[in-house]
Parts: sequence; C-alpha cells; structure tokens
Amino acid sequence: MSQYLTYTEEIKDALANNKPIVALETTIISHGMPYPQNIEMARKVEQIIRDNGAVPATIGIMDGKIKIGLNEQELEAFATNGQVEKVSRRDFAYILSSGKIGATTVAATMIGASLAGIEVFATGGIGGVHREGENSMDVSADLTELAQTNVAVVCAGVKSILDIGRTLEYLETHGVPVVGYKTDEFPSFYSRESGYGVDFRLDDAADVASMLRTKWDLGLKGGAVIANPVPEVSAMEQSDIETYIKQALNEAKEQQVTGKKVTPFLLARIKQLTDGRSLDTNLALVYHNAQTAAQLAVALKK
Repeated sequence: MSQYLTYTEEIKDALANNKPIVALETTIISHGMPYPQNIEMARKVEQIIRDNGAVPATIGIMDGKIKIGLNEQELEAFATNGQVEKVSRRDFAYILSSGKIGATTVAATMIGASLAGIEVFATGGIGGVHREGENSMDVSADLTELAQTNVAVVCAGVKSILDIGRTLEYLETHGVPVVGYKTDEFPSFYSRESGYGVDFRLDDAADVASMLRTKWDLGLKGGAVIANPVPEVSAMEQSDIETYIKQALNEAKEQQVTGKKVTPFLLARIKQLTDGRSLDTNLALVYHNAQTAAQLAVALKK
C-alpha cells in the first residue's frame, strides 16, 4: 500500500508521534467554490485545525500518488487547474493508475484517510439520495462508504439539494450512526433545521470520541455522521433556501444536467439566486466543521 501514498513532513511527524489529524477533501476546492475563495478557504480551514490542536491533512490524487497533505504549490493546482477530475470510489484506481489529477469527494477522502490511519474527516455536507432518487436511483457513494470505512465525518448534514429523509433511511439501513452534535434536529446544510431528527445527541467531543472508540473496538465496521449545524448567525431560513433549490432543480432538469455534474450545477445556481449569501453560509459551516473535527480528533487521542 505504501507505494501509493505520499505524506508531507507535517503529516509524517504527526503519524510518527501519534498526534491528532483531521482529513480534508479536495473536491470542495476544485468543484465546490470559485477561485480565489476556494484557495483562501482551504488555507483558513487548515489553520483552524492547527489552532484547535490537530494537524490538517488535505487529501488529493496527483502524479500516481495519494497525497496525504498538500504543499502550497499542490493546493494551488487543485484550486486553479480546470482539468481536475472529481474522484469517488469508482474512479479512484483509474485516476491513480493513469497519473491524472483527481479531487477527492467525501467517499474518496474517507478511503485515503483510512489508508493513512486517520479517523476524523471534516467536510461541508455529505452526498446522499437525490430528490426523485426512487426514479433515477441516484444515490451518492458517500453513503456506501460510510457503511464500510472507519472514519467519522463531521458535516453540516447532507446538502439540502438532496432528499434528506431518504438519505437518513439509507444510513439507518446500513447501520451508520447519525450523531447530533449539540442538536436534536438533523441540520440541512444551509439551515440548522430539516424537520428530521438524529439517532442521538451528544454535547461534548469526549462523548463522541468515546462512542466512536467503542464502536470500532467492537468491530462494528463503518463510519459515523457527526451532524454539526451551521452557526446560527450564518444560517439561512429553510423555507427561503427550499424555494431556490426547487428553481435550480427545475433548471437542471430542463438543461438535462445529470450524474456528477448535478451537484456543482445546483450549488452554483443557488449561489446566483441568493446573491452570494449561500457561499457565505457554506464557508461558515466549513470553518465550524473544521473546528469541531479538530476537537474530536484531539479527544480520540485521549
């Protein structure tokens, strides 16, 4: 396995000295935000994790290697190179063997993190069952990865462009615990509310760490969703965002946008419809998730 992995010196030191590490994805950089907000966001997220006592490990695929941690030049490439492929489990081996540059989704980042021995991953929102998924069968590989890979994912719920109820049903079927971190209600990315509950609520990083360590010690395979609502000051009204989502979904259907192009299209269109406010909310929740993930990684090491 080691021939496929490369590490920055900071990550090498962290692994050698059993320091807490938080994995980060690259799809949010390459496909989730425009330049230069994407590179500014990536740098700030890494700094937030360091400020909270952990080491950031941004993961991506370059030159036939899984990069565990990126240097400044590599980070810039993911932010500016228009040829970066979006990589999930299905694409992982091909992008790696072909030497192409690939940005890791939630699923692919979990794979990379697990290979490197990293237990905590911070992202914005996970993928899920798409709306009208009962017809399209469009279900994100993030969900199946959560069922089999031992990495805790700190997120602001699933992206609200998805079918939240069906996503939660899928996670329940596959035995993935959905933890409400300081909340009884499952958040819906841009909003703190969704109308759906969580499996259980925990209010302290040490309690989340204890639950995770017990789960994995028992040999119960798979990750966990640590649902961490966007801070109240940055949250959007659920009814408002739902109106924009429905408009964007109708436009995607009219323009026959399908597959892995759907989510970037919807997020970009919602940003336009909200005059950029959705991007501000997105940034706020990502920073909040980074802070919570770092605290959880520290607690797991204790």
